[in-house]
Amino acid sequence: MRKILILALISFTQFIFAQNKGTITGTVTDKEMSNEPLPFANVFIKGTSIGGNTDMDGKYTISAAPGNYTLVFSFVGYQTVEKPVKVEAGKTTIINQVMAASGGEQLKEVQINATVSKDKETALLLEQKKATVIKESIGAQELAKKGVSDAAGAVTKISGVSKEEGNSNVYVRGLGDRYLNTTMNGLTLPSNNVNKKNIDLNLFSSNIIQSVSISKAYASEFYGDFAAGNVNITSKEFTGKEMFEVSVGSGVNSRAAGQNFVKSEGTGQFGFYGRYGSNPFARVLSHGIDPVDGGAPIDANFEISAGRSFNFEDNSKLSLYATASFERGFEYREGPAVDFITVFKKSFPNSKEYQYSTKTTVFGTALYKINDNNKLKYTSMFLNNSSDEVGYYGFKGLGENRDAILNTDEGFYQMNVQFNQDLVFVNQLTGDHKFYENDGDKTPELEVTWGIGYNNVFAHEPDRRRVSIENYQFSLDNDPTTNATFYNNNVFDNQRYFQRIIDEELNSRVQITYNASDVLALNFGYNGRIKTRDFENIRYGYNFVSNNIEVDPNNIDSVINLENTQFFQNQQNKLFNIEVFNKIPGYADSNFVSLPGTNENEYNGQLRIHASYVSANITPNDKWTIVPGVRLEYLDQRIDYDVININPNDAGFRKVKEVFLLPNLNVKYSVTDDSNLRLSYAKTVSVPEFKEVAPFVYEDVTERIGGNSDLLNDPSFSAVHNLDLKYEWFMSRGELVSLTGFYKQINDPVNLVIANDATGTQRYFRTGDQAEVFGAELEVRKALIKNEDDQTQLGFGFNFTYMHTQQDLKSTTGLFTATFNRDSDELQGASPYIFNANIDYSPTQFENFKPIANLVFSYFSDRIYALGSGTGNIVQKGVPTLDFVWKNEIGKHFEVNFSAKNLLDPAIERVREIPGSDDVTLSKYNRGINLGLGLKYKF
Repeated sequence: MRKILILALISFTQFIFAQNKGTITGTVTDKEMSNEPLPFANVFIKGTSIGGNTDMDGKYTISAAPGNYTLVFSFVGYQTVEKPVKVEAGKTTIINQVMAASGGEQLKEVQINATVSKDKETALLLEQKKATVIKESIGAQELAKKGVSDAAGAVTKISGVSKEEGNSNVYVRGLGDRYLNTTMNGLTLPSNNVNKKNIDLNLFSSNIIQSVSISKAYASEFYGDFAAGNVNITSKEFTGKEMFEVSVGSGVNSRAAGQNFVKSEGTGQFGFYGRYGSNPFARVLSHGIDPVDGGAPIDANFEISAGRSFNFEDNSKLSLYATASFERGFEYREGPAVDFITVFKKSFPNSKEYQYSTKTTVFGTALYKINDNNKLKYTSMFLNNSSDEVGYYGFKGLGENRDAILNTDEGFYQMNVQFNQDLVFVNQLTGDHKFYENDGDKTPELEVTWGIGYNNVFAHEPDRRRVSIENYQFSLDNDPTTNATFYNNNVFDNQRYFQRIIDEELNSRVQITYNASDVLALNFGYNGRIKTRDFENIRYGYNFVSNNIEVDPNNIDSVINLENTQFFQNQQNKLFNIEVFNKIPGYADSNFVSLPGTNENEYNGQLRIHASYVSANITPNDKWTIVPGVRLEYLDQRIDYDVININPNDAGFRKVKEVFLLPNLNVKYSVTDDSNLRLSYAKTVSVPEFKEVAPFVYEDVTERIGGNSDLLNDPSFSAVHNLDLKYEWFMSRGELVSLTGFYKQINDPVNLVIANDATGTQRYFRTGDQAEVFGAELEVRKALIKNEDDQTQLGFGFNFTYMHTQQDLKSTTGLFTATFNRDSDELQGASPYIFNANIDYSPTQFENFKPIANLVFSYFSDRIYALGSGTGNIVQKGVPTLDFVWKNEIGKHFEVNFSAKNLLDPAIERVREIPGSDDVTLSKYNRGINLGLGLKYKF
């Protein structure tokens, strides 16, 4: 009873005291971000400890005794504002405040930090909370903390996303490249690779990224070709006064260290090739096959960035930002490589590959703020991505080839020397405009956003050199009477290969938003896209006069050279002639036997999309947001091709024209001020990409992948039904718990399948009537230790995704065929389990030393790489990765960073399932641990 009386007395005292207090409340907004709410700004009564931070919506509430005070608003990099306020007992006083960025030279360092604050995890969580669609983002600050160097690494930190280790293929909810779209600033980006629909996200280094977001639920402004999601890269903007910084770094790969690296002859250390102007036949005659010294395998990177802002009259501002960077890396891989169809075709128990890669980025943006209501942004970017790879297959003399001439059980060997270069040019102009009915209105009557982009891609494989040798084991002994010989089953077993792709794309977007009232806003928009692709390749083969031409595998050029080349039929003392598949007309029956030729394969793809849409934002109260929409999209797609090894009666083209009506609905219910419940439904489509429909076959050492023009027959697209239900709770600053359930139905799905042919070529087929995907995602971000300023010192986060996929299978006929021995299977590319986790530690007790340590783990389980026709699937085994990043800011200008990536060094393995027998390992290797040290100086 005594405790109850004491508690009642305390409660009564607090109640009486509360009646003697007054309340100050309001909203703090950000002038630099079009008056969006500014979370975590400081609001306090001057000369007291009374105050706090604004919440995720920029709101604050302070209680104080009656009296006259000065209220102080502050935020790092913004002008501090002081306002007088009178507090009256039992009354609420509303004080709203707009914060503007600081001005003046004396605050230039702070202004740089203010720019970074736009990329903070907390700001992106606020954007996620307010978004009308299900969207997740990761900003530049979090990328830096986790040691993420590019956009491909960034998206894997988002729930439900995984990346294929060893390349840039990204999977969202079990759906791969063909079900994704990639945009920058809301405008589409072309692919830089013939084998991919989307641009390689590895090309987007973190120094040009402000944030990366994935929208997993569809909205009308996205293109109708949407199933897994849309990846949008927001390019970096500069809004401070001025900045200049330089960083350098170096590192080493544990498996590359100590290796004698080699690379293609004729390529530069900076990833460029200087012989594009010459005819391929001239390159064959003038340049040898053997690789050359690749230098010491020491990774290196360099980056320089600068920004400057200019303030003009009438509150206008021009901000310029530019960055240039170069990065190089070495990787050594060793393990088996097998070509297996239903039996072994080729088997190399021992292979090794040396890869030297470079990445060059030049990026610039001009942001012109005409006034508070109008903004223009121009973005230009140049990317050069190169890969120089030399592979030795069967280098221990144990290689087998069932088609070998001299020995099928051992001694088969191949060398592949290959350089790939992708040159990407991106240019964009975007605008944001607001129109108010009356001066002083908080909400504009009309909002107009627009953008136009023009992109080019030049993808080259300028001189791939492949050599095949038998009895390689003889080159490993000390017997001079036994030697290796060239394998010469057909003229292209020893070859030079040349390939070129040119992509050109013009795309645009415009959206007009009419804010009819506080309850209703209408959106009217248009998207347009015109894309073309031109592809060509040519091969030159070495036709040896006999099957016993001896060769030293370490000196191919001693045999394959100009002196040993036969040019005329009557030259009998030569070792080989150079042949081409398509000879120049008029010379096929001439006395010449080594002549240049015309292209072996060509195709041209055209894609035109025009779409209009309308949607509404309906907010009947503070709890509900309802966004219905509908999109009308016109598709015109055509592929023209002239390729070898297909039915000569084939028409040589396919074309399709479709009109899609795509309804969608997004609903958000605010359960509390800090939690949302979201529901999304949409009908979308999936249309074939050029590389899927062009029946050209790319031949790697142990696999072949080609397209299938029948994908543009009826049906020519896949209809997709998408349903999502998500609950998200924004617990506090930087903390989040979310749970999502999702379901997708894909009609007439497309899969990569091992086709019915003697070579085991993998092609794309519509494999059945329907596929289903359903699953759940759980994400948690939690602070374990915070300091007195409510900043996280020790925190962790994880996300886990479970997916179940199933599709019915049926045999296919047409230009190519596939036959299945089962009625159903999982969807290609789908991992049932995906897990990502991280632990961050950032103590703040040091005045001039700010260390940040981060441990990041990710894992995806086994998934189908290609469906098996007639036998089992090709499966990519699950891969765990663990990275450690340690950043150290020393004073205001200096930064020292250390990283250790891929610490577990797992095996990267693909196997072929064999019903009733053990799996066949097709490839297996380890990528090594990457250790790096970097230095950065901010002027």
